[in-house]
Amino acid sequence: MPTDCISFRETNYFSSFICDYLDENPKLKPLYNRFPNLENFKAQIEDKSFAFNNQSRTVLVEVLKKQYQNIEASELTVQNIESLQQENTFTITTGHQLNLFTGPLYFLHKIISTINLTKELKEKYPDYNFVPIYWMASEDHDFDEISYFNFKGKKIKWNREDGGAVGRFDTNGLDAVLDIISSEFGPGKHAEQLKLWFKEAYVNHDNLADATRYLANALFTNYGLVILDADDADLKRLFIPNMQKELVEQTSFNKVNETNKLIEALGYGVQVNPREINLFYITYNLRERIVFEAGVFKVKNTEISWTKDELLKHLLESPECFSPNVIMRPLYQEVILPNLCYIGGGGELAYWFQVKSNFEAQAVVFPILLLRNSVLIKTEKQNQKQKHLEISNKDLFLKRPSFINKHVRLISNIDIDFTQQIQHLEQQFQHLYALAEQTDKSFIGAVDAQVKKQIKGLQHLEKRLLKAQKRKLADEISRATDLQEQLFPNQSLQERNTNFSELYLEFGEDLIPTLIEFLQPLEGEFLIVTI
Repeated sequence: MPTDCISFRETNYFSSFICDYLDENPKLKPLYNRFPNLENFKAQIEDKSFAFNNQSRTVLVEVLKKQYQNIEASELTVQNIESLQQENTFTITTGHQLNLFTGPLYFLHKIISTINLTKELKEKYPDYNFVPIYWMASEDHDFDEISYFNFKGKKIKWNREDGGAVGRFDTNGLDAVLDIISSEFGPGKHAEQLKLWFKEAYVNHDNLADATRYLANALFTNYGLVILDADDADLKRLFIPNMQKELVEQTSFNKVNETNKLIEALGYGVQVNPREINLFYITYNLRERIVFEAGVFKVKNTEISWTKDELLKHLLESPECFSPNVIMRPLYQEVILPNLCYIGGGGELAYWFQVKSNFEAQAVVFPILLLRNSVLIKTEKQNQKQKHLEISNKDLFLKRPSFINKHVRLISNIDIDFTQQIQHLEQQFQHLYALAEQTDKSFIGAVDAQVKKQIKGLQHLEKRLLKAQKRKLADEISRATDLQEQLFPNQSLQERNTNFSELYLEFGEDLIPTLIEFLQPLEGEFLIVTI
């Protein structure tokens, strides 16, 4: 089972911000607490031990037991939930939207990174327990992002009206989606398992949060994963002091804006911008921003309003009606979990970097931030085809035009690279430059123009020759680009497009154990694995 790796920077699919973080560029140090290596977790454990209290542990365990009442959890998951009551137990957390049938493949990569890090930490620090947490983004409201998954170039979509927090959505209409995917998946043992998972999750559960919990538990039942829905009144009650501060003092608006100026001064873009109040008001089918206008608090696009005293009273009585946005959600997570590390994608980590100052203002321990594993998965047949075509793993990551040009140069029986000729031409003109310096310096401009003209001519000839060879080698180029398209659908990373179901049809129950075996969360490189 061959494996290879490439640096995240070399893939050209990750921002300079994230690549600089992985390189531990010192200019980013103000934006995070500790870099993710095994040794740094010791101090993180000490900080979280001091800050987290037993009352919060009790509430967390009670909520999880309630949420798992109708789930057939593994013995390891049950043990992990119980262990959260103990002071020597800590969590490693990843979060993800409630995408239909898990959405893009990196859903698996995130959770496996989280599971594997808990294993590494247990080996390093045997006196402690480490629990992998999947935080369901049940309070998100962007239904368009989660309402479909891709299968072999087709978009399998759930059509329904949007409105409110997605975790509360009923699952009406997903039986029709089951009919569609049953046809797409076809016959066979692996296909039948996929159909069963979809039916049990989305047809036999009443809302999207319960459906997603069932599916994630089914996929990772052997690895002790604990799935948390933080859209819960008891958990939000723990967060009341922080929400009060947000409503009254607008802390995060001021702190995050300060950080955003720093990030921009360092030459990076900011991922999100804070609101004056970074909380939503949610009911069954409503999720709208809370704003402060004309001396009163209001819910945007509604008639709901309060005075300050009325709003704070309502918060105390009904915390479940208040929902943190992207700026406040990280803080909420770290308040209710004994968490050491958050594992996310590049875009997620970018907005986590923005909120460290808000954590400090709220006296909450900022977690270690770890970029999730990224993986390119190939079949043995694809790997053999790649070898036959003499395409390197690194070349697979090239953008399509560069990929084609490099491959044509590789397989052509003539030399299409005019680099040497251009260098020779430039050397020849150096004598003319020297002559102009000694005689008439106004002659330099004429020499310079002639150099540019000659080089441009050579480059034009090179392009014409390359174009001619592309026509001549069209069949071979087609085979190469077909392979790249299989592995990089829509000329993007496999993990950002492909749904796990495509690979499950190919590899079945070996898929997740293989990824569990090879994904190393602290290695900091893009993995390429052939199954």
